[in-house]
Amino acid sequence: MKERLRKIIIDAAKQAHVAGILHTDVFAGAVVEAPNVEAHGDFATNFAMANASVLKKPPRKIAGIILEHIDDPDGIIEKFEIAGPGFINFFIRPSAWHPILCDIHEKKETYGASDIGRNKKVQVEFVSANPTGPLHVGHGRGAVVGDSLASILAFCQYAVTREYYINDNGRQIDTLTLGRSVHARCRELSGRDVTFPEDGYKGDYVYDIARDLLEKDGENLFAPEETGSADAVINRCAEFAAAGILAGIRTDLECLGIRFDVWFSEKGLYESGKVRDIMEALKLDGRVYEKDGALWFKSSDYGDEKDRVVVRSNGQTTYFASDIAYHRDKFDRGFDRVVDVWGADHHGYVPRLSAAIDAMGYDRECFKVILVHLVNLLRDNVQIAMSTRAGEFTTLKDVVDEVGSDAARFIFLTRHHESPLDFDLDLAKKKTNDNPVYYVQYVHARISSILKKAEADGCAAPKAGIAPDLSGLNTVEDVRLMKHLSRYPGIIETAALMMEPHRVAYFLMELAAAFHAYYNKHRVLTDDPDMTVARLYLVSAVAVVIKNGLNLLGVFAPESM
Repeated sequence: MKERLRKIIIDAAKQAHVAGILHTDVFAGAVVEAPNVEAHGDFATNFAMANASVLKKPPRKIAGIILEHIDDPDGIIEKFEIAGPGFINFFIRPSAWHPILCDIHEKKETYGASDIGRNKKVQVEFVSANPTGPLHVGHGRGAVVGDSLASILAFCQYAVTREYYINDNGRQIDTLTLGRSVHARCRELSGRDVTFPEDGYKGDYVYDIARDLLEKDGENLFAPEETGSADAVINRCAEFAAAGILAGIRTDLECLGIRFDVWFSEKGLYESGKVRDIMEALKLDGRVYEKDGALWFKSSDYGDEKDRVVVRSNGQTTYFASDIAYHRDKFDRGFDRVVDVWGADHHGYVPRLSAAIDAMGYDRECFKVILVHLVNLLRDNVQIAMSTRAGEFTTLKDVVDEVGSDAARFIFLTRHHESPLDFDLDLAKKKTNDNPVYYVQYVHARISSILKKAEADGCAAPKAGIAPDLSGLNTVEDVRLMKHLSRYPGIIETAALMMEPHRVAYFLMELAAAFHAYYNKHRVLTDDPDMTVARLYLVSAVAVVIKNGLNLLGVFAPESM
């Protein structure tokens, strides 16, 4: 509808130019938006103000000229008015919204789909948590943001690959700390003296891993002369723990409805020589230099605040070195856009990796980082303490087991990913309208119930491809529902372009509110057969859009609750 109005406005201005009233037909454009106040019409444009300097006339004068030359061949405009300094408010005829319903019923599950992606290859890498402990609720938020974004992009015809980057290089500090933590618990469980690492992982899960490893390796864990060296034992503990934790991560994500196309190994970057190769290439080009026995990347030449170490003086590579190699590999695989979903605590890492992408000759504009902020988990209005290393945290699995996948996924998307989120466990379990996922799902369930009752009562459903008489859909509430439905394709496109999946959740809550208001005021099954069929056509269109939106967010649309 916006596009139709925009064309009408521009055509009117061009006609005024042909008539000699406006001296040019080159305009600054026409922004058409829905006013914040419903009484100000369905849409408004600032065309007159935006073009006042170009057309050299007062905005209200320009607005009047536009209205004198309006041509509305389809009769979609019921009335218009000039407001304030020169806004033009448009009121749309109720019947102009009826084709929206036909479009929904014709396209069904593809309603709202877009071709803006044009099959461009996009990789969305998300979660990628170090396998040093179970996923916590913060990981869950990033997982849902990444997975929902991938679904929305695919719905807009992007060729999407979901990827998990496994930090499984055994030489990294975190992995070795995990190994020492597990080995210490093995000593403790076997009755030996133990000094637990000061920076070790203290969670109960470390005991579970140690028990499994003791059962498998037994005394070999305490006999370095039999296993080769003490380092070999720690490496064994680290590898065993990381493998077990990673298997648990896979399971936990699947319980949340998340599956990856690619599980990419950091270790593979070293084994294939890709880390070495990119370091040598950057050194040859002068982008990596030696200082104090270490190798440094000249990230300050590409917008970072300072240069960064890629190889320490002891010869050990940093995470940054393998991340450079990893992102080179991403672009070499032919992705047109690379999207990384990280925790907000990694914000300082963005400039250095962007610098590396630039230095390697790729377009940094094709690299996007989505920073997902903290989740505050609440029970009885009290925040639950969270510390992975100290072992004080509620796992993602615990949350999903308690509230269900649907509630977890939807609530994770009820705020913009850049804002902190309070996740209220008690609220997530409520079967009331206070619970946002229940509020939306109940719309689909209620409409399903209405449709089943209509069928049981012998009400003739509209035939496929043939719209019923919709002339009765002319109340304020009818129009409000249809207007909401018409916004859905634009919401999807914006969510894809802005990479903000929460927009879909917001839309569904607004649509649910409009439906609940409608249902409280109007009966769907009436004594008037024509009115009943028209309203069934309307509410079933609502059900289609609710289901489509929930599907994109990975949430089930129930037929009964």
